[in-house]
Order: sequence, then C-alpha cells, then structure tokens
Amino acid sequence: MSLFDEAMAPARAAAAADFCRRFLAGGMPRYVLGTNSHAASIATHVDIDGFIDDFSGASAFCQKPVLRTDQVPPSALVVSAVLGKVWTAQRRLAAAGLENLDYYAFRQQSQLPIDNPFFWDDFRQVFHDSDGAFERLHAALADDVSRDTLRRIVNFRLTADIDWMQGFTDRQDRQYFEDFLQMRGGGETFVDIGGFDGFTSQEFIKRCPGYACVHLFEPEPGNMAQARARLAGYRDIYFHAMGVSDCAQTLRLSREGSMSRLSNTGDVEIALDRLDAVIDGPVTFIKMDIEGAERPAIDGAASLIRCHVPRLALAAYHRADDFYRIPEKILALHSGYDIYLRHYTECRDETVMFFIPRDGRP
Repeated sequence: MSLFDEAMAPARAAAAADFCRRFLAGGMPRYVLGTNSHAASIATHVDIDGFIDDFSGASAFCQKPVLRTDQVPPSALVVSAVLGKVWTAQRRLAAAGLENLDYYAFRQQSQLPIDNPFFWDDFRQVFHDSDGAFERLHAALADDVSRDTLRRIVNFRLTADIDWMQGFTDRQDRQYFEDFLQMRGGGETFVDIGGFDGFTSQEFIKRCPGYACVHLFEPEPGNMAQARARLAGYRDIYFHAMGVSDCAQTLRLSREGSMSRLSNTGDVEIALDRLDAVIDGPVTFIKMDIEGAERPAIDGAASLIRCHVPRLALAAYHRADDFYRIPEKILALHSGYDIYLRHYTECRDETVMFFIPRDGRP
C-alpha cells in the first residue's frame, strides 16, 4: 500500500462535489464563515448573501452583511473559510444545523481560482519532483507517531481532505517541549529564534528553572516590546532585536503579529546576521519559527550546530520542501541526530521537526 494518497476518498469527494454544485448554482442562501482574505477570495467569484462571524463585531465585510451564526437561515449552505481550527468551526456549524464544507475541499472541488491556503504553494509539484524524498524521510523518522504525523500531513496537502487531520488538536501550549527532549532542570542555554512575545521562552523557563541563559531573537519592534515586558522578572535573558539568516544584511519585514515575515514591501527595516556571529559559546537547545526563513538561518548557525550538537525544534511547514530539505541540512552538519515530527493545531499550521542528539548530548 502506498504511503501517500493523491485523491480525496471517493465518498468524501462526491459529497463535496455535490455541495459545490448546489452552492454555485444558487437558489438558496449562501454564506461564508469567516472575515479573512480567504473568505474575501470566495466572495470575488460567488455572489454570496453574507459572511458569518461571531467574534468580530463588524456589520459588513466586502460590502456584504456579517451575521452571527444564530442569524443565518437554516436552509443556508456555508463554506467555512476558517483554515486553522477547522474541526472547531465544523462542529459549531453542525450544532447550528447548517450544511457546510471546509475551504480546502471547496477550493479543490469547485475549481474556482480562489486563494491557495497559506503555506500550500506548489506542494503537489514539489512532492512529485522530490524523487522519493518524502518516503525516505518517513523511513528515517524515529518513532511511529512521527511517521503517522508525516503521512497524514502529506496526504492532507495532496488530497485537500481534512479527514486526514482528524485527531490533531490545538496543543500550542506545549509546542516545542516534548518528553523526548529530556530537558534538564539546570544548565540549559536556550536560543529562541522568532521569539514573538516571549511566550516560548517563558515556557522554557518553567521547565528549566535552573537554566544558564536565554537568547531571544525578534526583529519586529512591537513583538519585542511584549517579550521584554513578559520576561522582565527573569534573569539572564539576552534580547536580540534582529533576525537570523546566513549573512549580515538589512531587509524589510511585513508586521503581522506572530506571522511577521520578510517581504520586499514590508513596512519596517530590520537587521539580520548569522547566529554564529552573535552567540559565542555553548548552546543546548535552539528553536526556530521564522515563517519560511529557517533554512538560511540553519546555514548561519552551522558552527554552533556542528560544535555543540544542540537539540533543535524547527518549524517545517512554511515551505513545501522544508519537510525534507531541513533534515538534509541538519544531518549534513551532524549525522548523529534522531528526527521526530509533531503537529500542534487542528489543521495546516505548526508542524515542528525535532532533532535529538543520539549520543545523549547536550
């Protein structure tokens, strides 16, 4: 049996196609759950009756009315443009008695040129061009949970069938901190790259109260201000108001909270440098979540990784080929790592690849 599927399950595909046919034909109320860019993308191609949002307080979006779920006619068809908490959204619509379909299946089955979900660009093409790299990664992973996680995520991206994601829940409160890291209560040096508001560094400190020090890297000024405030009462925190890459440079950043990312049209200028040029000394744990810039950051940390072989927790979901390119880079620096994969939300975001030194270090 093949590890990876490329077509939605027949019954699921038939039901989604029927929903899309009726939604596009009209004749009954049509709504979209959510007031985001993906919801707007649907509205540019379908003359919907309105949007559903129980939390925004807005009365209109894209020149259409915004209703609460309990205001929507029971005969309505609803496309859920909630791309993160897909199961939570589906349960809420089902509890209201509203027939619904998720954005992923709607995009696939309707064949409308609506926006691709974030982080899905060219995944199918990358998969076909990978020459078996996903299968090799599957074989190299250290445990059954990792292998099952990879298989389900890849199949979800290939088929657009959210059924592959059943069982995943929102566990971001423990993201980056799994038992197999075997964290020590003291002596750890943590490098938090993409530190956002300091939450992850604080979670590290809770687990390792006798830590040596924390280096937090965050280039977005508003995020850094929040991180400084959150961690103000802790000792030996080094705040680096910069990004990390493979060379010293100045680039632009688009400020989008936890999803701030490098962009030629960004609204703020930031400095970046190699981690090797900033930290001089042993580190035991490096975490990176920098919106698709992880691979150049790894290149800029090559000496630290080779010399100290720290545990690594690296976001692996932003770019389609990160799933196998990131481990290729890390194992080229040090071959003695075991690789684990974990997923921390209901759907597309927050897949983390862990590298644990096989010889028991650090």
